[in-house]
Amino acid sequence: MNLPREVGKTIDQQGKTLAVVESITGGLVSSLITDVPGASRYFLVGLVTYSNDSKVRLLGVKESTLASHGAVSEQVAREMAHGVRLVAQADIGASCTGIAGPTGATPLKPVGLVHFAVEDDSHVVTHHEVFLGDRLQIRWQAAERLLELILQTVATSI
Repeated sequence: MNLPREVGKTIDQQGKTLAVVESITGGLVSSLITDVPGASRYFLVGLVTYSNDSKVRLLGVKESTLASHGAVSEQVAREMAHGVRLVAQADIGASCTGIAGPTGATPLKPVGLVHFAVEDDSHVVTHHEVFLGDRLQIRWQAAERLLELILQTVATSI
């Protein structure tokens, strides 16, 4: 199965729109989505908010959330998905934030930890996972997982 194509087909068939904000994946998800011809019908915007400041300024992530939970957290992933959905005026907002390594880990937040959120009009789906591999492998696994979560969320909202 071509995951980006399935995501696009499902969203397009529903007449919905998608906005994505990425941190750990650095634009990989947006790139995969826009590799599909016709993606402009449903894909509104892809942002990379790598710094905490950009998460606050562009998406409205609360500084208090970052201070309390850190950038790699379910709470920040939720606020990122909500923020990109609002900014783009999209039906679906999706986000991922994590630690690709090799540095930046803590005992509670290991290299490979990624938090995801997908928000639509009726609910927010969150997920976290710890991926194994080097920096590039972790980023690609995270991009694929976010596409899977978008597809699952959209498919269940039919």
